[in-house]
Amino acid sequence: MRRRTFCRLVIGGSVVSAVPARATVPDFRVWAETYLRQGRVIDWQQNGISHSEGQGWGLLLAQAAGDQVAFEQIEAWTAANLSLRQDRLMAWSRRSEDGLIDWNNATDGDLFRAWALLRAGRDSGWSGYIDTALAIARDIAVLCLAPDPRAPAEPLLLPGAEARREAARVLVNPSYIMPRALRELGEAAGEPRLIRAADHGETLLTELAAADRLWNWVDVTEWGFVEPIEHRAGWGYDAIRIPLYLGWSDRRANPAHSMGLQLLEDALTPGHVVVQRDPRGHPVSESNHPGFLSLVSSARCQPLPGGRSSRSSYYPDTLKLLAETALREGGCGHG
Repeated sequence: MRRRTFCRLVIGGSVVSAVPARATVPDFRVWAETYLRQGRVIDWQQNGISHSEGQGWGLLLAQAAGDQVAFEQIEAWTAANLSLRQDRLMAWSRRSEDGLIDWNNATDGDLFRAWALLRAGRDSGWSGYIDTALAIARDIAVLCLAPDPRAPAEPLLLPGAEARREAARVLVNPSYIMPRALRELGEAAGEPRLIRAADHGETLLTELAAADRLWNWVDVTEWGFVEPIEHRAGWGYDAIRIPLYLGWSDRRANPAHSMGLQLLEDALTPGHVVVQRDPRGHPVSESNHPGFLSLVSSARCQPLPGGRSSRSSYYPDTLKLLAETALREGGCGHG
């Protein structure tokens, strides 16, 4: 999906068992007061649009906080305003000022929506959601996987159903690989392709780390990993989620987890993390926002930093709650 800019320029194999989670409810309530309007999650930093990523994450956070009212409102708005395609995937975004819709889906939004709906029925006991979760999961398996050009029997998770894919070259966003969600949905839906996508996704992340290609976007080709045709290469606001999702999936032994932490922590400014690097790995922007700092704490199984930023910002504020949930669920012993 499209990513926003926040920070100042710097000069120079097994299924994880489901554990009911409870995010800190006051934190979720503050988040909801800031970004939730009658079920619509608003990304103020992108001109007030609502997108599938925000709706999927919002559902997950509401379920984790045990807030059934917020969950029902988010799903109702999502079903009425983004679930408009002929398949069961969501349109990517809806603008607030004129209702203009981007009909292309973003697979991470659909993945998190389906996972949140599954958790709502399975873990929270909220009825009426599992069938929708399984239908979305099956469409992800059918529409959002493509053969790896280097090993055609292995599936790559595509960033969208309409994403560029060719026999010799496939566009991938490594941060969309959330192994735990893929495995749990694959098991529940009877979709071994999703489980295989999780397995191969972890292998891909290992290979990207070894090749120093842990980027926001990368083209997987018959001859290796190259810069994507339509995106700039480099570590950034998407890729920073890689250690979050691996830790949440209790996959800290994956080399991409340690490399992601290194890319975050190796900042020029004390108390900051690097949120953007150029293709050669040089820092471009850093931040000390608690949401970005929380990615490191959660990945290291350490308590999250306290306090809130003086500036509300949808993306890092949301990451902070996701990191808190991952800390509780990802095998750190904080559940």
